[in-house]
Amino acid sequence: MIILEKRANPSQVWAFATPVLAVVLTMIVGGILFAALGKNPFVTIRTIFLDPLFSEFAWFYRPQLMIKGAPLVLIAIGLSFGFRAGVWNIGAEGQYIMGAIFGAAVGLALYPMELRLIFPAMVITGAFGGFLWAMIPGLLRVKFGTNEILVSLMLVYVAEQLLASMALGAMRNPDGMGFPGSRNLAQYASATSWINESAGMHWGVVTAFIAVIFAYVTLARHMFGFQVRLAGQSPRAAAFAGVNPQRLVLICLGVSGALAGMAGLFEVAGPAGQISIDFNVGYGFTAIIVAFLGRLHPVGILLAGGLMALTYIGGEIAQSNLGLPGAAIQLLQGMLLFFLLAVDVLTNYRIRIGGTA
Repeated sequence: MIILEKRANPSQVWAFATPVLAVVLTMIVGGILFAALGKNPFVTIRTIFLDPLFSEFAWFYRPQLMIKGAPLVLIAIGLSFGFRAGVWNIGAEGQYIMGAIFGAAVGLALYPMELRLIFPAMVITGAFGGFLWAMIPGLLRVKFGTNEILVSLMLVYVAEQLLASMALGAMRNPDGMGFPGSRNLAQYASATSWINESAGMHWGVVTAFIAVIFAYVTLARHMFGFQVRLAGQSPRAAAFAGVNPQRLVLICLGVSGALAGMAGLFEVAGPAGQISIDFNVGYGFTAIIVAFLGRLHPVGILLAGGLMALTYIGGEIAQSNLGLPGAAIQLLQGMLLFFLLAVDVLTNYRIRIGGTA
C-alpha cells in the first residue's frame, strides 16, 4: 500500500530536483511517444534538445533561443509575482495580444514617419494595453469578488476576436491587395536591428534580462517582494503585517499585464513584423509552464525560458527534418508541466509503502 505522508517542512532537495526530474521524465515518455509515431526516439530527442545547441547550424539557432525565449521570460516574470502572492492570472495570452494591438496602433497611426521617439512610444503603449486588459479581472475581483482565473482566461478569447477584427479591418494594410494583416512594422524596430540585424536580436531580449534582474532585486530586497512572499505563504500573517490584499492583487495583475503587453509589442515589432490573424502563438500559456518550471524564481525562469525556447526551435527542426507532427511538440511541452506538477508532490509529501519508511 502506497501512502503519501505530509512532511513537517517542504523538502528543499526535492524543490530543486523536481524540475530536473520532470525534464528527464518528459524526455523518456516523449521518446516512447515518438517511437509510437514511427520515429527513432533517440534521434528525435537529440534533434529537439541538442541540435539547436551543438549541430553545424548551431551558430544560427543560438541567437534564436534568446529571441524565442525573451517573450516567455518577460511574461513568466510578470506571472511569477502574482503566483507567489496567490493571484492567478491565466490570461497573459490576452494581455500579450492587447499589448501588440495597442503598440502597433501607434506605429501604424504615425506611418510612414521614422522618428526615434515612435518606438519608445510603441513600447509604453504596448505595456499600457496589457496593463488595461489585466485590470479587468483585477478590478472585478477587488470590487465584486469574481474569480480572476476564469475572467482572465475568458478575456483571452475576446482578445483573439479583437485581433482578428483588427487584422481584417481597422489595421489591415491598405496596400495589401485585400489580404488580412497590417503594414510591416519593421521600420520601427530598433526592435530588430539594435544588437545584431542579421541574427534578428531585438530590444525584447534586453528587456527580458532587465526584468529578471528587477524581479530578483524586488523579491529579495524590496518591501513589496516581502509582501508578495508573505501573502502567498500565509494570508493571515500578511493581514496582521498590514498588507492590503486588494492593492496587492491590482499591483500583481498590473505588473504581469504590462510585461505581457511589452512582450506582445516586441514580438509584433520584431520577429512577427505585423498584426495578423495568427499573430499569437500561445506564448502566454507556455509562460505559465516556464514560471512553474523555474520555481517562480527569476533566475530559474530565465533558464526555464531557454529550455522552452529550445523545444520550440528543436521542434521546428524535427518537423522539417523528421516529419514530426507539430501536435507532438505541443504534447511534449504539456507533458513537461504535467510531470512537474506530479513530481512536485514529493516536495510536500513523502511516500511510504506499507506504512514503513
